[in-house]
Amino acid sequence: MNQLDGRVALVTGSSRGIGAAIARRFAEHGAAVVVHGRDEAAVADVRGRVEALGGRAIGVTAELTDFDAVISMRDRVTAELGAVDLLVANAGGNLVRPGPVEEVSADDWRHTIDLNLTATFLTVKAFLPGMKERGHGTIITMSSAAARRPTAQSPVAYAAAKAGIQVLTRSLAVQAGPSGVRVNCLAPESILTERNEQQIPDDVKEQMRTQHPIPRLGTPDDVADAALFLASDQSAWITVTDIAGGSVLA
Repeated sequence: MNQLDGRVALVTGSSRGIGAAIARRFAEHGAAVVVHGRDEAAVADVRGRVEALGGRAIGVTAELTDFDAVISMRDRVTAELGAVDLLVANAGGNLVRPGPVEEVSADDWRHTIDLNLTATFLTVKAFLPGMKERGHGTIITMSSAAARRPTAQSPVAYAAAKAGIQVLTRSLAVQAGPSGVRVNCLAPESILTERNEQQIPDDVKEQMRTQHPIPRLGTPDDVADAALFLASDQSAWITVTDIAGGSVLA
């Protein structure tokens, strides 16, 4: 069952939610895990949970829109655990309410693009060269079904940033594949993270549930299981995007 024995995994944005579930799942399957976030207490909490499972983990904080900070994080991880074999560029989020394009401020647009697309780009930029030199590695980026199925209520800056991550992933896959590095993208939708559990009213959850051919909402563990599959050797020739219960079919 230890599909990731001997591997070092960095999961950005893993102090809560989907990222924390991925970090725990990777540790359960033998990886040494780097828990990353900006909240030191939350990072320490997830690290403690990983270690309680019998896994090996370190916690790091770094601002992923600052390339020097990402390089410093890489150097620390390499010194303490060794070179990163598995990179999950999960960090991101949406802080802008949905609304018309003309009502999105320039500052909110830039912040959302940086938080998602730029952070993913800089993280990959820091870790990809070493993977190519070693001739192996796996990168998983995190998009969203919002990038694949826009609606009038979609948070446009977030959707655009996540669509950019999908295009970036395709380019990376083409460039890095010949060097032995696999690159995949997950695009979750309707995931009941701790925050969504608290913020989405029960009646809205029920409406959302009925919109899925698989009639339930996703959990962080659903995404973690998909990430584990993509990180393992069982997915040696696969590119996957949607974790959406069938609600995104094209």
